[in-house]
Amino acid sequence: MTEINIFVNVRAMQWAIEYYGKMVEDFIFEELPDRLLARYIHLSKRMLEYGPNLKEPHTKAIGDGLFEMRLKSAEGIARVMYCTVIGSRIVMLHGFIKKSLQTPPKELEIARRRMKEVKKRYADA
Repeated sequence: MTEINIFVNVRAMQWAIEYYGKMVEDFIFEELPDRLLARYIHLSKRMLEYGPNLKEPHTKAIGDGLFEMRLKSAEGIARVMYCTVIGSRIVMLHGFIKKSLQTPPKELEIARRRMKEVKKRYADA
């Protein structure tokens, strides 16, 4: 009897994280309280490895290609809205400290407007 060994090398898709602009990056890395920032860093590392959909309670699909990263600690609750674009890129669009149960419509509108700009920019490239 002949023994056959088959090894398959499956490489995970590599993701990259980009920021809509310096203001989003500054919000995350300069304005988020330490524990919320630590949570962001932890989840973003997981997103780089496993992709943008970590599922609830970590991430949630808002609809039409918009997602939210859900950050929670003893310091409060924050959200970072993002989308994905061609080339396995995750684009962080907008972040805010959450002060009510519902996401304020103004915050959603900012994220949706920025997502349209990003998607158009990548479609035209």
